[in-house]
This record gives sequence, structure tokens and C-alpha cells, in this order.
Amino acid sequence: MPYNIRIVSTYPPRRCGIGTFSRDLATALAHFTSEVGHIRGAAIDNRSGPYDIPVDLVIDQYNPYSWRDAITHICTRAGEAKNPTVIALQHEFGLDPSPEGKPGEGSSLVNLARAFHERGLITVVYLHTVPDVPSPHERTTIQNLARHSDGLIVTTESAIQILESEVYGIPHEKLKHIDHGVRRHNASYFDRLATKQEYDLENRFLITTLGMLSPGKGIEYGIRAYGLFLEESLSEEQRQRVVYLIAGKSHPDFIRAENGEPYRRFRASMDQALEQAKVKWCKVKELGGTDFDEYDIVFLDTFLDENTLLKLYGATNVMLLPYLNMQQISSGILADTLGAGRVAITTKFRYAQELIHSNKPCPEGLIIGRYTRGILVDPGEPSVEQIAQALDFLVFNESKRLLMERQAHQRGYQMRWNNSAWALLQYVDFVREAKDIITGRGVKSLREKTSRLDVYKCRRIQVTPTIESVTQEPRAVVRPQEVLSASS
Repeated sequence: MPYNIRIVSTYPPRRCGIGTFSRDLATALAHFTSEVGHIRGAAIDNRSGPYDIPVDLVIDQYNPYSWRDAITHICTRAGEAKNPTVIALQHEFGLDPSPEGKPGEGSSLVNLARAFHERGLITVVYLHTVPDVPSPHERTTIQNLARHSDGLIVTTESAIQILESEVYGIPHEKLKHIDHGVRRHNASYFDRLATKQEYDLENRFLITTLGMLSPGKGIEYGIRAYGLFLEESLSEEQRQRVVYLIAGKSHPDFIRAENGEPYRRFRASMDQALEQAKVKWCKVKELGGTDFDEYDIVFLDTFLDENTLLKLYGATNVMLLPYLNMQQISSGILADTLGAGRVAITTKFRYAQELIHSNKPCPEGLIIGRYTRGILVDPGEPSVEQIAQALDFLVFNESKRLLMERQAHQRGYQMRWNNSAWALLQYVDFVREAKDIITGRGVKSLREKTSRLDVYKCRRIQVTPTIESVTQEPRAVVRPQEVLSASS
């Protein structure tokens, strides 16, 4: 019997990475017509609508009554359906304000999970943030989501390690790793030269940063690093064949927050970075007609539609992600960079360590592993020198850069959205079968006396496997090996 899927999340047109995630998940699930009946969305809204199918319910993010009405609506629809209903909650603390409107301090998503779980609906929760040093509210929220759901889904293995540690104490059987899906596995988008020609970028090495601009993205460090690279590594002629494209703009909520003061500070830090980098820059609304000979950095100051976003993945040579939050366990930009078979220079946040460096040890400094899919750098001030070194390495070592691209594409191919959607359906099958198992094959025994045979009490018996030490690969020596060519 197929499942009806109910996704509770932000959803486009709201400009939110989790909303994009949910839309892509819904699109991929729709391909499995034998396993999926219908897909419906409950959009967590902050006046971003109107919404189209599959959204049939809108939750006012700042109205507690709207959250309670959503429980009634969803449970009623599930009770009327012939197919079993599966709830996929997308959890992010910022989407759940307190009744007084304080961001990140609410319990509405926990209340939803509890209500659905108590009514027997299969309920899984995608965790998009897992702090390794949580506040009391964050710890309690995640523990309650585990208690009132059939499973927690995360996109990194490291998040599972955190969740089952003493910090949270969640049983391993309640946790599931499913890859963040990627969109860019379609070969028609892989013609980098054709895409560059469309934007008058042919014969240029394109460095790109995509996404909404905010202080947490560390873009000011990327700008300074790029300026250092231009000054130290390139001749004047070579400098004209390299461009750094920063595409995206700040979220309206960030611009309006606190009467715009945080946004003004952010813009001041960007202006200061541009001045320190000694670069020529411009801001445009579209790339067509831009004279790239005149500028080192181009800001594409617009919200990126899907088609433009995909083309920019295809056109880029190196994706630069100087993020500052090292606890980040998910990044659609990084996932899609690998899906496009492109090299990333990224700080060592959790998701990057897993995707780029396969969770191998990451000492301080620039990390260029032998079989990695990109380059890792430290966050903040140290990243300026390290990003400049990484750019030097990738620009002047074409063969190694292309090898990284192939390795990135191989991993990205495994992460196609259809694979992630299928993994979710398989997990739901597992959860459903576990619910149907009838205990009765043996007598359940509770320990009534202490025994020296109890392996959990006996220190001489090692229950957990020994973690073998990993020999770190030597860092690559960064030195120019060939002149920057005009080819793309």
C-alpha cells in the first residue's frame, strides 16, 4: 500500500534553504508512483506566500493557534485517507519561536511530533541543526523530538555520533543518516564552456560564492583572500582572466531586523574588506553585458532563480565557502557543488569535513588530501592566507583540480535526490515493519540480581571496537607549476 507523505516545513516562494530542500525532496518522492500516493505540504509561513501545489496548508509561524489548527487539519485528513500517512517534519530552531515571538525558543514542532505520534502516524524528523554544545532548551527539544517520533534523520554521520553521545543520549536505533540530495547530476548542465559563453565568461577562471549574504557566510574573508591571491600569484595579464562572482543578496528578514543595524554593520564589514583587498568591483542585477575585463569581483545582486543557480554551478571552476559556523551539519550549496562535479574551497564545518575529507582527521591549517574532493581551510582570520594558497594551488595545478572534480562528481552522483528519496521510503518501510512486529518468540527477562557475567559491568571485556589510528596524509606543497592558460 502506498504512503501519503505530509511534509511540514518552509516552502518556496519563501526564500529558505530548508524550503528548497523540502521542495526537492517532494519532487523526488513524486517519481515513486508505486510507493507514494500523494504528497502534501504544510508551509511554515512568515508572509511569504502565496503557495502552490503541493502546499495545501499554511501555518503562521508566529501564531500559536495556527500551529494547533495544523494538528487538527493534518490528523483529520490522515484519518480520512485510505493510505497510511507519513509525517516528515523539518526541524530548525529558527522556525520555532516562543509564544512571545522569541526566535528559536518555541516547542511547536515538538507539539506537532507528539500529536502525530500519539495518533499512530509514522513520524520522522529531519534535523537541520545539531549543536554539539547545546543550550538546555536545544538539548531538551531534540530529546523530545526523538521521544515523540519514530526516528531522527540527519545528513551527516558525525551528527549521529553527537546525538548518541552523553550530550543527548539518544539511542542509536532512533537515528538515521540519509544524504542531502543534489540536483546537479544532469549531464546537460555540465558543458562549462557553453554556459560561460552565455555569460561572456569564456577564457576566464571563475571563482564563485552562491547564496544569501549574511555575516555567518564569512564572505569578507573570502574577499580579502582573493585580493591576496591576485597580488601575490598573478601577473596583470593573468589577473584579467580570473574573476570572483558573489551571487545572491541578503534575506529581507535580516535587512529589517533591529531597524537594520546588523545589516548596516555587515555592509560596512564588506566595504572594509573590499578596500583592504584593493580590488576593482561592481554590482549588477544580471550578468549579461558585464565587462569582466574591468573588474576583479562582480556582485550579482539578485535572488537566484533555479535556472540561473544551476547554470552558475555549471560555469564555476571553484566554489568558495568561507562559512564561520563549524557546527553546520548541512549545506545545499556544498552538496550541489559536488553534484555538479566542481571543486570547493571550504572551511572545516562538519558537513564539509564529511563530504570533502571523508571525516578523516583535520589538523589546523590548509588541508589538501590525496583523494579529497576539495580543499579545507580554518575559519575566520586564518582563512585569508589559506584560501589564497588554495586558489594558487587550484589555478596552477590543473591536473589535480580536474582529479578533484572527478572525485567530487562520483560522490555527488551517489547523492542524487532520487537516491535520498528512496532511502527515506526504505526507512519508512523499516519503521512500519518494526511497529508491526509482535513480541512472543521468547520470554522477556529483566535482570533481578547482579552477575559477574554481565558484559556491561565487567571491565575486562571490551564491548566497543577499538578505533584504529589514522595516519595523516602529508599536506601538499603549494607551489605554482604552470602558467594560467586562457582555456576554460
